[in-house]
Amino acid sequence: MSRDAGGSGDPPDDTHTVTVAHPEGKTRLSVPHGAVLRDALFAADLTPHSRAGRRLNCGGRGLCATCGVRVEDAPVPDHWHDDLAARFGYPRLSCQIRVTDDMRVEVPEKLVWGGRETGGSQK
Repeated sequence: MSRDAGGSGDPPDDTHTVTVAHPEGKTRLSVPHGAVLRDALFAADLTPHSRAGRRLNCGGRGLCATCGVRVEDAPVPDHWHDDLAARFGYPRLSCQIRVTDDMRVEVPEKLVWGGRETGGSQK
């Protein structure tokens, strides 16, 4: 997988462009057809996990839900968690998505513990 700085033309037919919005910015990846999205993110030094999730995850087995991403025009889910996530609008598991077309992905900022901004004072 390679990062594309942009504007270098279309990827070959056996790869797809995955545009990833993440807390540090936006990155375009050239990903082989059929690659697992989680693996493609790791290969590009991006992670779908929170800081704790980097160490405490299931290794891509679809069990822990720490690799959630939002995918525009996501492929049809074939994993029970992704089916529920797609149905109710939750992030999809990057370990359960195969790249079969160009896609836009957002890696949301993940907080395991912490405060929630409420916009007002709490009593």
